[in-house]
Amino acid sequence: MDLTRIELTLHVNGRPEEFAAPPSELLVERLRDGLGLTGTKVGCDTGQCGTCVVRLDGRSVKSCLVLTASAAGSEVTTIEGVTTPGGELTGLQEALRQEHGTQCGFCTPGMVMALGELVENARAEGAAGGPPPTEPEIREWLTGNLCRCTGYHSVVRGVQRACAPAETEGR
Repeated sequence: MDLTRIELTLHVNGRPEEFAAPPSELLVERLRDGLGLTGTKVGCDTGQCGTCVVRLDGRSVKSCLVLTASAAGSEVTTIEGVTTPGGELTGLQEALRQEHGTQCGFCTPGMVMALGELVENARAEGAAGGPPPTEPEIREWLTGNLCRCTGYHSVVRGVQRACAPAETEGR
């Protein structure tokens, strides 16, 4: 019996993945090195930059702060798992493109994963009659994602576009 590795199963982008991992392995390491899902980036390794954000059971988390073993049995969604069935951009990705919310792209996967949760929440609240998120609310949501290129203005506009009611989306 090898006590230096733990048998685990994760459900990554809808597929079960079974493997043995050391107890100290970080989720970002498993995703990138173990499963080849390099859309999840490694920036600071301290949870400050947000380039490693993935969804863990529907919630945005910084995968450089999550032990793989603690995610066992969970559903993990990476940037590779958010594509639409036809391979088109998601509504958020298209809105960010239209508003020029990306520059070099290094932070973009983490932003899309984190902001995707905000957009989904806003759409659910909008369907229930709630207002879309305000600019300060969007900026607060962005505090965990650092970008050195965009200045965030275009990212905020992209989120606003993605959260806009359907009748104003084509503006």
